[in-house]
Amino acid sequence: MDSLQKLLDFLVKLDDRKIHYTLAHHREEAIMVFVSVPGERWEIEFFADLHFEVEVFKSNGAYLEDESALERLFDVYGE
Repeated sequence: MDSLQKLLDFLVKLDDRKIHYTLAHHREEAIMVFVSVPGERWEIEFFADLHFEVEVFKSNGAYLEDESALERLFDVYGE
């Protein structure tokens, strides 16, 4: 099976199960699939050489904040 078919089969499984995802291209040799499920965010990269990498980010609770959180975002991660 080629790498494109592997990716397409994975996307069909996500669609069949109605799991939300988006696609991105951050590396020259790979396509990233971002999967969002309650409490988790998955990043799955499919590479041209048929290997893939999976990272799972889990939430340990929701935090409600006010608009000041947006300023903190820019203070911490801005240039």
